[in-house]
Amino acid sequence: MTKQKSFSKIGITGKPGSKAAIETIALLSSLLQKEGKDVFVPQRNYHSSEHKNTQVVPFSELGQHCDLVIVVGGDGSLLKTARELIDNKIPLLGINRGHLGFLADIRPTEIEEKIPPILAGEYSLENRFLLHASVLRDGKEIGQSCAVNDVVLYPGQIAKMITFELYMDEKFVYHQRSDGLIISTPTGSTAYALSGGGPIVAPENNSIVLVPMFPHTLTSRPITVSKEREIKLVITSQVPHSPQLSCDGQEIISLQPGDKIKIKQYHTEMSLVHPLDYDYFEVLRSKLRWGEKL
Repeated sequence: MTKQKSFSKIGITGKPGSKAAIETIALLSSLLQKEGKDVFVPQRNYHSSEHKNTQVVPFSELGQHCDLVIVVGGDGSLLKTARELIDNKIPLLGINRGHLGFLADIRPTEIEEKIPPILAGEYSLENRFLLHASVLRDGKEIGQSCAVNDVVLYPGQIAKMITFELYMDEKFVYHQRSDGLIISTPTGSTAYALSGGGPIVAPENNSIVLVPMFPHTLTSRPITVSKEREIKLVITSQVPHSPQLSCDGQEIISLQPGDKIKIKQYHTEMSLVHPLDYDYFEVLRSKLRWGEKL
């Protein structure tokens, strides 16, 4: 297999204040410097006792200095980093210090074994698309964000339902009363959408999945459409409370009756670095326990 380009300027980030992340970032920093790499750590992850000869930069500038960013933490940390650095077009590598870890491939115990080959160009690179959501009120944009996993419309209050209309490329699809709607990428199909009854979509299937949440009709089912589609949601005037829009469960936009939400593919894709032995279906077997004997 032909080698990919090697990496020389490496950024390391993780969940601020996490003891586990601090320990792993320090280990990575030491290893990378032994490999002769330039190491950059954002100010929010800097601890003077753990980092020597590292360059400290504001997180917002991390992507400007690096040709690879290593994210230490769970999938949530990687999602947040991906959204914040997406326009820098920097490949990301995940070290799993979280729970399931569908995106973070490498365990902390594998760092010394798997990181050096990746630095030398022995890795695979996978691109995954993001979604972009914008909220319009009286014709003016009042909020926007991108999402790696999903954009979720929900009531904002427990035990409340929401009514909305769904359009696809400006064509009316349905009027629905439910607990909300999950609009997911293939990356997010193993997250909230899976819990809502949606299908698992392999990353190479460039599709958007729409999963209704507890709809008020048994005929409402998940829909899979091309990532080229533009999706529009309209909050109806019958909603007495203030629903919300969530992007990856981390960015929240408050809504009002009459608001319009436009969702489409983001213009830049996320690049994930994988070890050469990465196997998407092995990850599914491991995380979802498909291989266990009954």
